[in-house]
Amino acid sequence: MASKISEGAGDLEENSEINVTPFIDVMLVLLIIFMVAAPLATVDMKVDLPQSAAQPAKRDDKPVFVTLKADLTLALGNDETGRDNFVAELNRMTEGNTQTRILLRADKAVDYGELMTVMNLIQRAGYTKIGLVGLEAAPAG
Repeated sequence: MASKISEGAGDLEENSEINVTPFIDVMLVLLIIFMVAAPLATVDMKVDLPQSAAQPAKRDDKPVFVTLKADLTLALGNDETGRDNFVAELNRMTEGNTQTRILLRADKAVDYGELMTVMNLIQRAGYTKIGLVGLEAAPAG
């Protein structure tokens, strides 16, 4: 307990007030520790990209699908095509219109690097409107 010395009386009086300054200091130190440690505590998580909860976008009348299968073969629409003649087939299907939206879908087992290789192939052909296709997630509830 804290005591206070009064000038007139010869006895010590008890002070029942709590000193909160050390408590505030400890809280500020803990706050700083958590602010510094929180960004470092992020954990790598397995990402399952094929499902999406986003609202489906408006589809074109005749969409152009590019499919990357699990065995890394490409399909344009429903027809398989090789990577060497892929750009020519894509230009034929879109009639040379590079503003056509290309919908890219890939198997779950496909490596992300392979998906990016196909996306770069499409971009080098001049097509910049590329959409990724995934399964729609079941509504929560």
